[in-house]
Amino acid sequence: MDNLQHIGAALSERVKNIEIASNDPLARHGFTQVPNFLFKNSGLSLGAIVIYSKFLSYAWHNDFCFPGQQRMADDLDMGISSINRFVKELEARGLISIERRGQGKTNIYTIAFTVTKKPKKHKSRIPPVEF
Repeated sequence: MDNLQHIGAALSERVKNIEIASNDPLARHGFTQVPNFLFKNSGLSLGAIVIYSKFLSYAWHNDFCFPGQQRMADDLDMGISSINRFVKELEARGLISIERRGQGKTNIYTIAFTVTKKPKKHKSRIPPVEF
C-alpha cells in the first residue's frame, strides 16, 4: 500500500509514453494540410488563409476548435485586432462559424470542410442587341 499515490498527484505528473529525440521542426511539431482551394483565386486575404490554416492545426482531429484570441495572436505573432479582422473575413465567407460562449470564455469555431465553388460567369457568344 505504500506505493499508492493520490489521484491528483498522479494526474499532475507529466507522463510521456513517446518522446521525439530530434530538433527537426517537422518531427517535433508536425504539420498541417491546407486545402488547395485557399490558394487558387479564393479571394481571401493572406492573413485569413493563415488563420484558417491555424484553425485546422488546432482542430486536427475534430471539426471544431476553441483557441483564445490571445493564444492565436501569440502563436502567429499577430495583434488581436488582426486576428479579429481575419476571423470575421472567414466567417463572412462561410468557412467558419462561431459560437460565442460569453465574456471570459473562448469561442468555439466550427470549420466548414464543405467547399462550394462560385458559379462561373459565362460570357455570351451572342452580342447584346440594342434597340
